[in-house]
Amino acid sequence: MAHINRKYIDKHWLVFLLRGGLAAIFGLYVLFNGTNSLSNLVTIISIFLLCMGIVDAVSALYASIKKHGWITSIIDALIDVATGVFLLFFANDNIMAVAVTLAVYTFASGVVDLFHAFVSTVDPTDRFIRILAGVIGAVMGFVILNSWHFELTTFTRFFGAYALIVGTTSLIYGIHNQSQEDEDRVARKQARRSAPKKKTTKKTKKARK
Repeated sequence: MAHINRKYIDKHWLVFLLRGGLAAIFGLYVLFNGTNSLSNLVTIISIFLLCMGIVDAVSALYASIKKHGWITSIIDALIDVATGVFLLFFANDNIMAVAVTLAVYTFASGVVDLFHAFVSTVDPTDRFIRILAGVIGAVMGFVILNSWHFELTTFTRFFGAYALIVGTTSLIYGIHNQSQEDEDRVARKQARRSAPKKKTTKKTKKARK
């Protein structure tokens, strides 16, 4: 009989596809359509982060109903929304403040990915993807922190490159988890079919009569 033991399998594959699509589109836009206006840059980044936060918030709401994994979704949502709001209202005209904020955001996102890798994930492929995204996030945090004195387009492309990497890893993660869910569904059907049927005893037959 098939034995299913994936207590921590991540079922929110659609969330990762949405996050991955948003991050990839944003990353490509920033890489190939650099802007020379700090105000426009901050507005675009803020909208991107707020959209990511909305996706995470919806994921947290769904996970709270299922009573599994909602805390990690809340953490992701808070990081995205807090960074987007801070950039939009408190760091709009200061390039150094923008650089520090994005560096902290990128580093924190990397740390959260590493936390997910070792705490909430048991699948080897999922863990590798999370570790890869976490290490890249931590490294890119330091790179962005030290790039604020460069040209605005150069500074922008560092964050765009990170977003593109996040988008790619999130899409891979979502596709992999969707295939895992299909495998689990098939395994459960096989387990139900191969499960031995309980024999009806004479006593139970009499009781039914």
